[in-house]
Amino acid sequence: MADSSNREVKKNNRIRTLRAVLAGGRISQPALAAELGHSGPTVLSNIRELIQLGLVEEIGVFDSTGGRRAKAFGPVADARLSIGLEITKSHIGLVAVDLAGSLVAYRRQEMAFSMSDAYFQQLAQRLEQFIQNEKLAPQRLLGVGISLPGIVDERERLLTDSHVLQLKDVSTDCFSRCLPYSCRFINDANAAGLAEVYQQEELKNLVYLSLSDSVGGAILIDGRLYAGDHRRAGELGHNTLVPNGRPCYCGKLGCLDSYCNAQILSGMTGGSLERFFEGVEERRPALLAAWNEYLENLAVAVNNLRMTFDCNVMAGGYVGSYLEEYGGDFSERLARRNPFEQDTSYFKFCRHRLGASALGAALLLVEDFIRGL
Repeated sequence: MADSSNREVKKNNRIRTLRAVLAGGRISQPALAAELGHSGPTVLSNIRELIQLGLVEEIGVFDSTGGRRAKAFGPVADARLSIGLEITKSHIGLVAVDLAGSLVAYRRQEMAFSMSDAYFQQLAQRLEQFIQNEKLAPQRLLGVGISLPGIVDERERLLTDSHVLQLKDVSTDCFSRCLPYSCRFINDANAAGLAEVYQQEELKNLVYLSLSDSVGGAILIDGRLYAGDHRRAGELGHNTLVPNGRPCYCGKLGCLDSYCNAQILSGMTGGSLERFFEGVEERRPALLAAWNEYLENLAVAVNNLRMTFDCNVMAGGYVGSYLEEYGGDFSERLARRNPFEQDTSYFKFCRHRLGASALGAALLLVEDFIRGL
């Protein structure tokens, strides 16, 4: 039992050391010891093991502060790479990330979804083309994280419900059957939420609201996803915003999705969200009125989330990526609805405006690798 406990302690120390080097970029042994609270010999032992694994390297020395110059160590972040694949109704997104979680490559391509052999064969071809075009060494690949627009039960490897793809109770193995890689699966909004909190200590508690062609979300507590009893936590689009209001695709009335999905806006400009916001910038009355109504509904939703969870709230997805530039008085709208505070700094704009779901899916494999060291 003691040997097992010691091995676990050593493993955790090694993982913490690697994370510190990945985050620091260039760091000395004394600095690592101070940051981790470990002795110098313990840090040195872990560094040597990580160098043997090809994950850390010596990269020179620091300037002298009066004594012997300290060696500088840095990560070999591209020693392993992970692929993220986002599948939507009309396109796919592909990313590659390194062990530091940094984006190495990104590609978005139109590709209409079809539950057919031809689609999945083409998906495999597009993935291989991406790997070749970006010169990603296959032997370094950890696998592929796949984000799907629907409720994903990874334990049962099942996509239980996807309105976007019009699927129910489909094995996730269908999506990876032509891919010669280890694959993991995750809901698209959960993946985007994970990408936003990754290595962001101040955002470890976050409700992520995804404002795309459907409205979804993710609840993250201490940086980890809260899935709920039935894997449906974060289905924020089906919170009731207006009792007996507009019909929702789920069959109910007044859902948030019916008031804040991206198509409410893009539908006014031929399906283009970019053209909608160009019209807002041009002060076109009909588009300004629609945007004003949208912001008011969104303010109600965000305030409700703040009142419920008392933590940071972030808006992402298609509309979320425009909100910082075009949100105008959104903070004032939030402040007016909050009975406890006028400070609206809890509301965060998304950092990842493109490929967030693919990025989050890729990070699943990175975390699997680091935790398995």
